[in-house]
Amino acid sequence: MLFSPFIAARYLKPKRTFVSIITVISILGVVLAVWMLTVVIAVFTGYGERLKESILGFEPHLTVDAGGFIGDFVPVLEEMEQIEGFTGITPFVSGQVIMDYRGLRSAPTIRGIMPPKGAELERLESKIAFEANPAAEPGSGENSRRGNFTLSDPYSAVIGDGLADLQNIEIGDTIVLQSPRDVQSFMNRLDELSAAENTEERDRLFDEFREFTAPQEVTVTGIFDSGHWDFDSTFVYVHLETAQVLYGFDLEQCHGVAARVEDAFRAHEYSEKLHAALPQQFRAMTWGERYQGIFNAVATEKQAMYIILFMIMVVGAFCIMNTMITVTVQKRSEIGLMKALGSTEEQIVGIFLLQGLLVGIIGVVVGMGLAQWTIFERNTIGTWLGDTFGIAIFAEDIYKVDGGIPARQSIKDLVTISAGSFVACTLAALIPALIAATLQPARALRSE
Repeated sequence: MLFSPFIAARYLKPKRTFVSIITVISILGVVLAVWMLTVVIAVFTGYGERLKESILGFEPHLTVDAGGFIGDFVPVLEEMEQIEGFTGITPFVSGQVIMDYRGLRSAPTIRGIMPPKGAELERLESKIAFEANPAAEPGSGENSRRGNFTLSDPYSAVIGDGLADLQNIEIGDTIVLQSPRDVQSFMNRLDELSAAENTEERDRLFDEFREFTAPQEVTVTGIFDSGHWDFDSTFVYVHLETAQVLYGFDLEQCHGVAARVEDAFRAHEYSEKLHAALPQQFRAMTWGERYQGIFNAVATEKQAMYIILFMIMVVGAFCIMNTMITVTVQKRSEIGLMKALGSTEEQIVGIFLLQGLLVGIIGVVVGMGLAQWTIFERNTIGTWLGDTFGIAIFAEDIYKVDGGIPARQSIKDLVTISAGSFVACTLAALIPALIAATLQPARALRSE
């Protein structure tokens, strides 16, 4: 057996001493650091990926506008249709409205789009929510779709399941939509009418009332589940013509043009093509630019957690250093005897470096094992913590995605955590190893 590994293993062998207790604490520190770091980074990575998937699966990959308004979208559509790679193009009208359902009022965001067709219709139909089928046998798992996404009727609407559940809206119910711009102007005109002093002024105000848009009554024909809490709780999809009426637009006017492309991660290439093809006043914005703030926040939080949790590893490394220094003090005579019998400084250094490395290996293996178990059982653990302590581990209304606690591991993260642990443990043992290697045999033996 090799000399340095043999002695390093003997020094790690459990004994009923204070040093052994410190060694166990050092190993537990590494285990805890690897365990927590692996789980937290996996959850952050999974959250970022799920957030990206929910956005890419529902939102347009690219939008074109001219300062928030397009006076005639037909030439823009014709220009975009000449560029290969677009899988869905539609003008849209989008903005906040007042929604009334049986006296319950809210302020969702409407998306007025053209009735989807072909692949675009299939994509949106896949987002229609499901509910338990009361006619199915108990335990069969059969569910029924909550409507459709065709928007074939100009007076139809598709709303998110979060909004529907909040206001108890079901398929076939009628909701009333009103532009907030008209509501505010209407109230101002009422104030002016009440203050009018003569008949001519009242007649003028009554003529202005005729210009206001009447509230639009639409029937809910579908309820969707995008997987993104913000979308599901705030979006109402309506026919483009209905949204145009609400905002007082002509048939060729809209807020912008939305498009999806074959490869969402190449959206910037299509953006550059549109900038070259369209007049200067038009601006193309990709999904990455539109949601850059969210993705940057997730990436920053992930980096911060890397640094914060790695501090636990540093604490564990200091425990290892403390253990090694204590060992060198207690084993002065043995170190002196080994050097007197011919052991080289490299062999003495190797003993303590290997001891630190063995602590790192044990900590990483055990920590990784616990992390894999935690990630596999994360939803069960989250449910238990919620039921037992009332702790919401992953609240959907806060983190904006549903489907349980997300987690995704990457080879890069696993290698970084493992390598960082090995390096920290080995470097922590380096200083005690150098101290042990510089001991003079005669002085060490004389002190005994």
